[in-house]
Amino acid sequence: MKQVLTLLVLVHPSLSLKSQFYNLPNEYFFNTISQRQLARLDSEQIHSSIQPYIPFFNKKYEFIGDTHRIFKYISDDPFLEKVFFDHLIHIRPKSKKFEFKVDPLLNLEFGRAYYDTANTQRISTNTRGFIASGSIGKDFYFETMFSENQSQFPYYISKYNNQTKIVPGQGRYKVFKTTGYDYAFSSGFISYQPFKKLNIQVGHGKQKIGNGYRSILLSDNAFNYPYLRVTSEWMKGKLQYTNIYAVLMNLTTGGAPTPKNTEPLFQKKAVSFQYLSYNVNKRINLGLFQGMIWNAADSMNRQHLEWQYFNPIIFSNIGFYGLNNKNNIVIGATANIKISNTISVYGQFMGDDFSNTFAIGNGWGYQVGAKYFDAFKLKNLMIQAEYNDVAEASYNSPFSTYSNQSYSHYNQNLAYTLGYGKELVLLGDYKYRRAFINAKLNLQWMTLNSFSLYNNTITKIQLGYTINPAYNFNVSLGYNYRYQDFLGFNLSNNKTTFYTLSIKSNLYNTYYDF
Repeated sequence: MKQVLTLLVLVHPSLSLKSQFYNLPNEYFFNTISQRQLARLDSEQIHSSIQPYIPFFNKKYEFIGDTHRIFKYISDDPFLEKVFFDHLIHIRPKSKKFEFKVDPLLNLEFGRAYYDTANTQRISTNTRGFIASGSIGKDFYFETMFSENQSQFPYYISKYNNQTKIVPGQGRYKVFKTTGYDYAFSSGFISYQPFKKLNIQVGHGKQKIGNGYRSILLSDNAFNYPYLRVTSEWMKGKLQYTNIYAVLMNLTTGGAPTPKNTEPLFQKKAVSFQYLSYNVNKRINLGLFQGMIWNAADSMNRQHLEWQYFNPIIFSNIGFYGLNNKNNIVIGATANIKISNTISVYGQFMGDDFSNTFAIGNGWGYQVGAKYFDAFKLKNLMIQAEYNDVAEASYNSPFSTYSNQSYSHYNQNLAYTLGYGKELVLLGDYKYRRAFINAKLNLQWMTLNSFSLYNNTITKIQLGYTINPAYNFNVSLGYNYRYQDFLGFNLSNNKTTFYTLSIKSNLYNTYYDF
């Protein structure tokens, strides 16, 4: 076995492996390695409020993820390097004219869920797949990922799956062994930089805008979608402008006849996003955002796009349609301020509809948060606090007859995971060499017409060890607790506790904290 793996060592061990991570919106706690580097005042002035970061954009992004510093180099032995540090297959000749890497995507997770401290149920996930990426020259990059999954979830997630017909953030499913779920998950894109200050991406995936755990503008909460992303930089890189054009789905029939024994054709809707990011100086980044859901496909599932869909100028379509229109527009702003090398504060504002006389019924929201790296002078300790408040009328079309125009994809919100409500998120992450411990507390309050619906308390703690940081392959023990307290209703409270043991490639986010 050692001889087989050694044959895969196609890169000299002395070559730098700083550019370790894949370009997905990476799993949040693993991504603290990049976040810590970006928070420094002496770091490159990267526009960090939009993810994925763009490969090869002025080569500024290669320093992100200093894995040699965090995950101590193991040995000069090629076999040990392959197992504990490098990609499974990594081809990078000395000429550096191209690079290619492939890694397994595995998730073997087992556990027990306890409902109301009495009833128990087995939970598990079995994921098999791969992720690969490569570059040709200085201007072309590609990435692809595929996984096949079978899962048994805790009760509250299963209930959500059954109601929405999806697994959160991972698409539709088929029933597996009566109580389980079988689903596939894939993504990929190509990135081309024809000019020094212009990058073009075409792919199937998701984007995230903001520096927080959540985003109330555009997050990686929903399932992947096909997109075109065009990014340009101006003013010596201080200004970055991004246009994203995508196609989303409502999980309702598109109207066109469905041939027998085939999958139904779901209703399509086009969406366009614009994001303008400006680095005022080394400390302050400001951004402006517009997202617009265009009129969904007709009764035959044909999309009729107006010329304004292709209009690349941010906020100009508000003049045509306004915020109170069937073409659902969401606008917003972001800010990220570096107080010091270790402390950053950030925030977002979202506006959807301000046409109502009273505050209730208007769609708006805001986010404020702070991150503290190397907290209390303890290296690699990150502490974060974040507060989100989104009004109940947000993200939906203002016209009931155009409910298919909601700011959503595959029955999930494109932005805020909860849809609306108030939430306090507290996070902590500590890495000591390859060992890690992280914790997250979500406190959520949900109201409707000023009447309290329920409170949620969600706690998650993980203790683990990173086997290979190139694709975040780790083993971990997890503890999860969720208590849902219904207020003013004659309903039993929902209490869930579950424990997990997993060995997995943890590269992308899954949001089960709702």
